[in-house]
Amino acid sequence: MKRGKRYLEVRKLVDPVKLYEAKEAVGLVQDTAKAKFDETVEAHIKLGVDGRHADQQVRGAVVLPNGTGKTVKVLVFAKGEKAKEAEAAGADHVGAEELIPRIQNDGWLDFDVVVATPDMMAVVGRLGRVLGPKGLMPNPKSGTVTMDVTKAINEIKAGKVEYRLDKTNIIHVPIGKASFGTEKLLDNFHTLMNAIIKAKPAAAKGQYLRSVSISSTMGPGIKINPAKINEE
Repeated sequence: MKRGKRYLEVRKLVDPVKLYEAKEAVGLVQDTAKAKFDETVEAHIKLGVDGRHADQQVRGAVVLPNGTGKTVKVLVFAKGEKAKEAEAAGADHVGAEELIPRIQNDGWLDFDVVVATPDMMAVVGRLGRVLGPKGLMPNPKSGTVTMDVTKAINEIKAGKVEYRLDKTNIIHVPIGKASFGTEKLLDNFHTLMNAIIKAKPAAAKGQYLRSVSISSTMGPGIKINPAKINEE
């Protein structure tokens, strides 16, 4: 892959074989975020599990203490009092069956997270082919299928992120913006890692954290020593 001059310059700052401690890596990722916009910092965690087996799935959600730095648009499927509650809590869009053709036929996707009350899941299920591939389907494990829509909306707006395995057993999660500074990014990183460690499946054998790295949007990956991350 051909790389740009800016990338090649910041790449020199990173030792490709060194396993950094988390604080050093977070400091370094800010040094490599030299684009003209505020780059997102993302964590990439490869786990020693096989996600093809249901008892080795790793999926959940966690509220990052310092948020993600991104304004998140929330769509809530609810009716009656719950719809009014969602509007009062600051949901960007609230509706029910009338939204189906808008999403299904018109391709409307002006939202980042979908929340639904349990009684609306039969309706939302009709959108599985549209929302599923985009990772937007509400799910009880991530707290997006709930009667407590106020809590769900508040947590999402505050910086709640979902983590789950991809097909290669790697989790990719944003932990903030490069402008956050070392302490806030480090706090978010440890909060995420603690959640993933606690979510370790009983069926997982051997080394759970195979590799951990962080990178900015346009920067190189920086490897973190998984043995130095507390697994207690």
